[in-house]
Amino acid sequence: MRLSAVPAALLAGLVGTAQADHASDLKSISLRTHSIQQPYLDSDMSSRWFDFGGDTIIRTDSYIRLTSDLPSQSGWLFSRVPLTATNWEVEVEFKISGKHQLYGDGFAMWITKQRGQRGQVFGSTDRFEGLGIFFDTYKNNRPGVVFPYVMAMHGDGQKSYNKNDDGKDGELAGCSARGIRHASVPTKMRLTYIQDKQLKLDLQYREEGEWQSCFEVNSPPQIPNIAYLGFSAETGELSDNHDIISVSTKNLYNSPVTSSNNRAGASKGRNVKSNAVKEGGTWAMFFAKIFLFIIVLGGGYVGYTAYRAKSKSHRF
Repeated sequence: MRLSAVPAALLAGLVGTAQADHASDLKSISLRTHSIQQPYLDSDMSSRWFDFGGDTIIRTDSYIRLTSDLPSQSGWLFSRVPLTATNWEVEVEFKISGKHQLYGDGFAMWITKQRGQRGQVFGSTDRFEGLGIFFDTYKNNRPGVVFPYVMAMHGDGQKSYNKNDDGKDGELAGCSARGIRHASVPTKMRLTYIQDKQLKLDLQYREEGEWQSCFEVNSPPQIPNIAYLGFSAETGELSDNHDIISVSTKNLYNSPVTSSNNRAGASKGRNVKSNAVKEGGTWAMFFAKIFLFIIVLGGGYVGYTAYRAKSKSHRF
């Protein structure tokens, strides 16, 4: 698969419908350029917005399998264009499974300058620049920590991931996620990034529709402006299937006109109501005048008729 970025088609991929986001007053727009669902491939058996390589295989009706349950495999899936949104949310459905009682090594989600480079960190390159979220299923040396373990690491291009201590020295935040492998419900992660304010990871693996907070970091390190969304996985002597089922990415933004629109709407509502009251009063007055006029006219006619009848009786 070629690693060149797709040019002008980027604008065509920024398809989205504004909708209320789950977080406070944020709005969201879906980013087609960084989302992928079945059947994953276009008619020419390639993906318009993603490249893949290594041992990755795609089954169009089921999954993108980064590694199969075989030893010494590594595979990757990366967006062709960078994720340039300032604030964003990525929701991923994935699956970790295998037939062995001992298993490893895990998979990673990336928001990095590097893309499509095989390496020793869950199948991708070390000394990366950006953010890595690691789903580590094999414990090397982290006493007191329950595995599988989910961990975030911010890379500056110089810092190395240390496999010997499962990345402890470079950990930004993390949580244990026992039961995420072979879960009885669809397993999902939802990563939310608000520049300079929040980096938050939620997981679904215990109950469908029930999200568990893994970590939340206030004032997180800044992610490079030009960074690609990607996934990779690795097996060693121990192995597992590491599958990506779907990816949904959204650009998050505040709507500054919301409050002014609300005020304008309320003012407009009051004006409409006031006008309606005035208009209603005008029509009521009009009909009252017509009614009075009819009464006066009727009274005059009755009086005139009585007068004529009286006059005739006097002449006789």
